Amino acid sequence: MTIKEEMEALGRARLMGIAERWYDQLVEGQIPSISLPTRTKHNIEYDDASEVWKYGDRESVRSAQTAKGASHLLKMAYVIGFLKQQLAENRSSTLREMYYISEGWKGAKFGAQDESNRVVEDLEILTDIQREIYHLRPEEDGASIFGPIRIREKTRRGVQEIHCQDNVGETGYQIPNNVDALEFLDHDAKFVIALETGGMYARLIENGFDEEYGAALVHLKGQPARSTRRLLKRIHEEFGLPVVVFTDGDPWSYRIYASVAYGSIKAAHMSELLATPQAQFIGVQPSDIRDYDLPADHLSEQDVAALKAELTDPRFATDYWREQIALQLQMGLKSEQQAFAARGLDFVTREYLPARLSEMGVL
Repeated sequence: MTIKEEMEALGRARLMGIAERWYDQLVEGQIPSISLPTRTKHNIEYDDASEVWKYGDRESVRSAQTAKGASHLLKMAYVIGFLKQQLAENRSSTLREMYYISEGWKGAKFGAQDESNRVVEDLEILTDIQREIYHLRPEEDGASIFGPIRIREKTRRGVQEIHCQDNVGETGYQIPNNVDALEFLDHDAKFVIALETGGMYARLIENGFDEEYGAALVHLKGQPARSTRRLLKRIHEEFGLPVVVFTDGDPWSYRIYASVAYGSIKAAHMSELLATPQAQFIGVQPSDIRDYDLPADHLSEQDVAALKAELTDPRFATDYWREQIALQLQMGLKSEQQAFAARGLDFVTREYLPARLSEMGVL
């Protein structure tokens, strides 16, 4: 039995274990219920052993004692049956498709996709198995990597070895949904730089930044998918490469970095698999807006509120982030990665990034 088959068998057993617990509760005359961690920033704690943020001890109970609770457990039961069937038939579906399939579940039909997504997250927590093992995938993909890394991938056309610089097009190798199915063979990279925007990703490729500095470029495509974060985690662990994150200079982009380095709040149960605590933030820093006199926009009310919220977020509880956020609130400005183009198309690759990477000890 392969590792994949073992994980699927374990997933099936744990899904059925949830249903069996409900059955046992009914037999014993109890009202069926489950307990789940409270998923807020007030219930995430730093784990010294894994160096990631995980859920704390606060829990909420979902019980069939109320109509709302009973409805939630009913919907979860249907999802358990659906996932069990997918594994048995070796089929897959997207989160969106599962939401539409629930149209035929009568009283267990979901009112919105956010609701069905949350039930899937609940099952990940209860089984300690990620949704990819259950053959569930996101609707969108497209994040990619370009650089001197060679991988082995099992495809429908057989096993292929791919060099993510020499054997790919100009947009790089598209990251698959299940990164754990890849084998990382070897590399000539010195570090990995994860980029928020496609424009900056394309700029670095066009300017030959990957060749000149031995960089593996990863396009995050905005808020990174779990597969992208898993890829960064595995490359860092298996090749020992430093990871730096280059985003826009606004509060929403800082949260992109936080999801890579610290783990996201709603997926804190997967932080050990997805987060790379050693990842460093390279910019755009609020101090860069000032020091390089970058073209900037004024902070909106929503931006200000988000920055103040980050000051109370334990993932940003460092002197560095307190100083940078305080500076940004004082300036009242935000800026994009592409703002460096005001100094010339080559400025970001010839001046800014080499200087910052040297300052950070990566080069």
